[in-house]
Amino acid sequence: MKSNDKILVIVGLIAGMVGLAATIGFVGQGNVRHVEIFWVETVEQTIIFEEINGETQVRGIKGVKTDANPTLLSRTSFAYILTVINNGTTVHRLYIDGFNVQTDLLEPGEQDTITIYPNKEGEFGYYDKRENLIPLGKIKIVTVVASDEFEGIWKDLI
Repeated sequence: MKSNDKILVIVGLIAGMVGLAATIGFVGQGNVRHVEIFWVETVEQTIIFEEINGETQVRGIKGVKTDANPTLLSRTSFAYILTVINNGTTVHRLYIDGFNVQTDLLEPGEQDTITIYPNKEGEFGYYDKRENLIPLGKIKIVTVVASDEFEGIWKDLI
């Protein structure tokens, strides 16, 4: 074998290894998948407006307790999707303080969906907003940390 052939074989091997490494790096980063492998995490809940004994109340029907005016619960860094249905006999509008979001004015039988992206913890009131704000309940936003962020004794238990 001539020395030029040896150099050509070595260059070819090096180029092949670099190409293989680049392909593995590119594919390993998820750049060739036809679908996302990570779903956007969401909290989805559905509540209804109703009038009981002349008082406006909200009840949970999906993802939340069915108590009157329940405390709604969500997490930071998750999309919070809330569907509101008006099962009452008058118009209603749900307003969430602290996020300044509200549904459309809902006629009886109508529904609307609002999406919030909470980035802070806390308790925020939700209201029936027609002419005045009528307090109904609270929405509580909490932060949940991944297990690898635990410290102290909790880290030792995992």
